[in-house]
Amino acid sequence: MASFMEFFQKGKTFKPKKKFQPGTLRYSLHKQAQASLNSGINLKAVVKLPPGEDLNDWTAVHVVDFFNRINLIYGTVCEYCTEESCPTMSGGPKYEYLWCDGQRYRKPTHLPAPQYITLLMDWIESQINDESIFPTKVDIPFPKGFQGMCKKIVTRLFRVFVHVYIHHFDRLIASGAEAHVNTCYKHFYYFVSEFDLVSHKEFEPLKEMTQRICRDHLENQPGSPGVRP
Repeated sequence: MASFMEFFQKGKTFKPKKKFQPGTLRYSLHKQAQASLNSGINLKAVVKLPPGEDLNDWTAVHVVDFFNRINLIYGTVCEYCTEESCPTMSGGPKYEYLWCDGQRYRKPTHLPAPQYITLLMDWIESQINDESIFPTKVDIPFPKGFQGMCKKIVTRLFRVFVHVYIHHFDRLIASGAEAHVNTCYKHFYYFVSEFDLVSHKEFEPLKEMTQRICRDHLENQPGSPGVRP
């Protein structure tokens, strides 16, 4: 089976990809993170912080990598995700996500899914392209609130998974992308669980699916979504 990146390379990219400069430490870590989606690799093991590496560096390259991959995933369904078909940014009838960025939208605002996701991707892109937040050079330190910012980013990125899986799963199947997206989701889930970046309650919309495709991980995590203590 082709790798995730090879499979989606021919599709449309929803937003420009963020890249690290070759020759830098973060570029090396980025390539290591990318390689983790190759078939046959234990995703639970590869998300762990490598010995001697900095947690902020490791988190940064994964956040950027997930941003790029989820852009590709949404790009496969975005033409079917319209204001008419998806008038709310939701994950089924029980879950709706409101947009708030503290600037243009100062209060949580009801938006159609495509508008929400466009604003979300623009917002994330502005964060990861800001050298004061996501420095690309090792001599520039990460800000004190870096992990908190990453939690906010990946929590919002998870909502794209929720919307795509619940409202556009038929398109994933039709395009042959289901297995690739499942692998990306597993990688994302293992990583954010390893470093406690997404609240357990956020996983509720995809609880059953997460139990199914991440069963081996959940069996060893009593506090994880859908598993009773």
